[in-house]
Amino acid sequence: MNMDKTIFFFTLIFSLGITAQNGYPKDTFRSPLDIPLILAGTFGELRSNHFHAGIDIKTQQRQGLPVYAIGDGTVTRIKISLWGYGKVLYVAHPNGYTSVYGHLQKFSPEIEEYIKKIQYEKKSYEVEVFPEYGDIKVKKDGIIAFSGNSGGSSGPHLHFEIRSSISEKPTNPLLYGLEVLDATNPTLVSLFGYPLSENAQLNQSTKKSQIKFTKQKDGTFLADKVTALGTIGFGFIGFDRQDLAANKNGIYSVRQVVNGKVYTDYNFETFSFTETRYINTLVDYDHFGKYRQRIQKTFKSPGNRLSIYNKLINDGKVVVKAGLSYTVELLLHDLEGNLTKVIIPIEGKRQPVKMVEEKTKTENYVIANRPNNYDLGLAKVYFPSNTFYENFHIELEKGNDTITIHNNRVPAHRNFTITFDVSKYSEEERKQLFIARLDKKLRPNYASTYKRGKTFTTRTRNLGTYTLVKDTIAPKIRTKNFKHKQWLNNYRYLSLLISDDLSGIDTYTATLNGEWILMEYEPKTKTLTYNFDDKILDHKQCELKVIVKDNVGNTSKYEVSFFRK
Repeated sequence: MNMDKTIFFFTLIFSLGITAQNGYPKDTFRSPLDIPLILAGTFGELRSNHFHAGIDIKTQQRQGLPVYAIGDGTVTRIKISLWGYGKVLYVAHPNGYTSVYGHLQKFSPEIEEYIKKIQYEKKSYEVEVFPEYGDIKVKKDGIIAFSGNSGGSSGPHLHFEIRSSISEKPTNPLLYGLEVLDATNPTLVSLFGYPLSENAQLNQSTKKSQIKFTKQKDGTFLADKVTALGTIGFGFIGFDRQDLAANKNGIYSVRQVVNGKVYTDYNFETFSFTETRYINTLVDYDHFGKYRQRIQKTFKSPGNRLSIYNKLINDGKVVVKAGLSYTVELLLHDLEGNLTKVIIPIEGKRQPVKMVEEKTKTENYVIANRPNNYDLGLAKVYFPSNTFYENFHIELEKGNDTITIHNNRVPAHRNFTITFDVSKYSEEERKQLFIARLDKKLRPNYASTYKRGKTFTTRTRNLGTYTLVKDTIAPKIRTKNFKHKQWLNNYRYLSLLISDDLSGIDTYTATLNGEWILMEYEPKTKTLTYNFDDKILDHKQCELKVIVKDNVGNTSKYEVSFFRK
């Protein structure tokens, strides 16, 4: 270990000790942008299969805003990918934190030159590098990048995180003194009650029930009285808004109080990336699968290993006894202390049950903590132990050319394996076949297919219907902003459109006058872009050649000439 690294790690450990004693530093870091911070997404927000690990800062519907280093530091990681954070930069700071800047348009000139050299060496747009500590130093207030819309972004914004440099756990960036105007209380949309124990009932039902509520003069909400018996739990649909934005963001803190005692208390101060997929146990996933709405539970379900809980009594479940009354308060806080409170009166009372939950039973029962194998004729399915959070009766169907593995209302925590027998197909036919998952409209979606002789295999977390699909059509390529044999003297870049309607784009490559060139691929717009600043052209007449291959190997070649001097 060199001297710089030794000093860095001693400083890191010392700084983290101070931070642990004094809380998060609130006057150390500046904002990553020079505009008012208006959020499109908050830390811990509920996303598909994960919690949001940072804040999404609106960039006034524009790209190219300067992004600043929030403090002195050194670049420790640069990644460019088609999805995820797109172009992302990681900066380690001497006080033990790492800041992360995602969905960037481009980096500062120094960093851009550094990463493009590597892209040209590897002849790849997608790269990930970990510069030596101190190789790329940045100063607080220095421009390190420009905001964009790269990767899995659905609109221009800056994804910003602050992580521990040692544990890599992300923490809520708003805990570090960043100013976001927020005088708005969280919004309660819906309230639900759940009978949880055998023979438990809630409002004369053994099924989940929606509970009505009304707003009181003091601003709190009062739920209709609940009659119940046995062990029950509650859940809600809600969101938070900051001032100046209409976005429905996540709620920071949830607390459930039963007869004056805190039964549930969790917040989104921090979490670990290793646990983020357990979000599927925090929400009612069955409801999400049916209605695409996320009900947050105030009780802890089996398989839930989240560390976000500050306090739990009886896993947040309420045991209701006949003849007794209970008052449950649900308190929803944002980080500024704005509060939404709903009061749920409960009467312990046995009543005739009018609605009974019908539990589907099938011949196949999955034991979550054991491996499970199934032979569906066309294909075999293997679930490793702990693929699922809970035991359940699984529905399996085999059609003439499809297999159906349950439905989208049960989440898988781990990848499971589907293996198709393709021995009835010739070697030539197999080249153009792939495994596809069918959506609701029976459209095929490519599943990464590993071909080994007479078997095709895919690893996935998605339950649903799968089949084999043949793709014989090569990708399409055409120019976007120029024409064949056009003079491009005043052009800063040239771009082409590439597309594939079935198995999807796998690889692409481009050469200019026989030399490999870097073309940036944006899947959202199906655009390949080449920046003329990258290379000096030696010829007035330029020959561009682009080769695009889809996921089964169908290949298209496109050649075009243009003039430039």
